[in-house]
Amino acid sequence: MRPRRKLLNKVIQQSHKKQKNMAATKWVLDPAHAEVQFKVRHMLVSNVTGHFKTFTASAETEGDDMTTAKAHFSADINSISTNNEQRDGHLRTGDFFDAENHPQLTFEGAGLTKVSDDNYTMNGTLTMRGVSKPITVNVEYGGMIKDPWGNNRVGFSVTGKLNRKDFGVSFSLVSETGSILLGEEVSFAANVEFVQEVPVAA
Repeated sequence: MRPRRKLLNKVIQQSHKKQKNMAATKWVLDPAHAEVQFKVRHMLVSNVTGHFKTFTASAETEGDDMTTAKAHFSADINSISTNNEQRDGHLRTGDFFDAENHPQLTFEGAGLTKVSDDNYTMNGTLTMRGVSKPITVNVEYGGMIKDPWGNNRVGFSVTGKLNRKDFGVSFSLVSETGSILLGEEVSFAANVEFVQEVPVAA
């Protein structure tokens, strides 16, 4: 075999070995330091806000490179709360989230694209009420620290908007003059902390 060909093969083998040895870093949500909220315009003059009491999230990166993050989020629709039991019950019905048939809201995202400083965007797929649509969310990276217990910890603030009718949530309230009293645009925000999962020794 020619020396140049041998050198090329060696470089390729080393590259494959490096990629194989770069183990994925897994991150688990710290639920004590996480919240997911939303708001929608009501009566054209104010906003109704709410949150999910129960949700999970996880992420996976190549090493500690957050731009390679693959994220998964899931919220329990039955845990929705707007501080009004009657309204919360209505939101769980077929007029809105249809929790009986679609008990989970999910988001799957991959990769962070830098916008400026610690601000990024992430493209992904949001599934709500059985409808999946592409969506882009804004992500502010809060940084990475080692907490008092020796764990690596990262924080993010996530914001975005969506049109609820795109996901089959078409219920409307109309005034006597024909004005729509329930907004179609929904804003959401999440503040989350993740802790690096420590591999269990074999």
